[in-house]
Amino acid sequence: MSARWGGRRTPRGGLRLSETHLALMAASLVCSAVVVYVCWKQLPPLPWASSVPPRRVSVLLWWEPFGGRHRAKRPHPDCRLRFNISGCLLLTDRADYGEAQAVLFHHRDLVRGPQDWPPPWGVYVRPAEEQQVLMDDEEEAAEALALAASGPRPPGQRWVWMNFESPTHSPGLQSLAGNLFNWTLSYRADSDIFVPYGYLYPRTHPSEQPPGLVPPLARKQGLVAWVVSNWDERQARVRYYRQLSQYVTVDVFGKGGPGQPLSDVGLLHTVARYKFYLAFENSQHLDYITEKLWRNAFLAGAVPVVLGPDRANYERFMPRRAFIHVDDFPDASSLAAHLQFLDRNPAAYRGYFSWRRSYAVHVTSFWDEPWCRACQAVQMAGDQPKSVPNLAGWFQR
Repeated sequence: MSARWGGRRTPRGGLRLSETHLALMAASLVCSAVVVYVCWKQLPPLPWASSVPPRRVSVLLWWEPFGGRHRAKRPHPDCRLRFNISGCLLLTDRADYGEAQAVLFHHRDLVRGPQDWPPPWGVYVRPAEEQQVLMDDEEEAAEALALAASGPRPPGQRWVWMNFESPTHSPGLQSLAGNLFNWTLSYRADSDIFVPYGYLYPRTHPSEQPPGLVPPLARKQGLVAWVVSNWDERQARVRYYRQLSQYVTVDVFGKGGPGQPLSDVGLLHTVARYKFYLAFENSQHLDYITEKLWRNAFLAGAVPVVLGPDRANYERFMPRRAFIHVDDFPDASSLAAHLQFLDRNPAAYRGYFSWRRSYAVHVTSFWDEPWCRACQAVQMAGDQPKSVPNLAGWFQR
């Protein structure tokens, strides 16, 4: 999308609508709840409202994300209470596989450890003890997995590939067969189910997060903060930090590198004491804009200095004056000079918070929200069959 991010305009006046307004209304009806920004050039506030009662849908989470196969299952979220999505039955008991309209597979768990596909529908399945003996033979195990992956499924059931890591940190993509999954669910805007790490939505009340038009500047005793948990000297973010820290003081927190220990509970309170936050992604890919910006910077009230996809990609989701991009400067010393200029000029610094007059911040709740959004997507979808022919080719482009 080439157009830059902009607010939605609402028609004024009486009930008489122009052809343009009617066309926009028609376009809005065909947009899904989480990809409506394609039509309106902004992400909408969720939940998506409809006057039509949603149909009841069952969604099975095949594994608890990140090793959940071996952990006790947590309570299921209430999609209606949390996200205003009614009619969802969320499942974790694999005995309910045949009743699920969709099955969620988390990528990291899919490619780590012994693979564990649903059995072919309508085919005899060995008891668990016999399956374990079978899996001990690698050749027979591979044959069984191939049968499970390509075998029949319950009528109308959709298999959904779910991933919130970047392509750089998504191993095993090439090992997944073509047309194995029907839908994709990720932070990518061109996913079948688009669930970003966060988004801006029109503010309706001053108490919505982050509160206030401008954060209290008197609290800001430091200039630049960075919280990093995984330190790798080969990453672009670490290399840029090394350059930037030669010209301006950067206080580093977290488990990685020279960071000071910092609990997740104290993160926002700590970052709020700084004017700028390094929202540096661990890799640079399309639409990969994580909680480092939405939560760590925006909610804490620090201006994000971003290193990730290019500026145009960020501007699809937020106003251009909501952040500072490292690519705006020829080198780290020029960026440092700009940060120091803003530090000395409060009026110019406050300009980076002008978006807060009109917008609030939504930060995605993992893993409850993707689960509920998958249910919502099934409710809104038709019966047209679909599959993903080349998952790796799509995600890695």
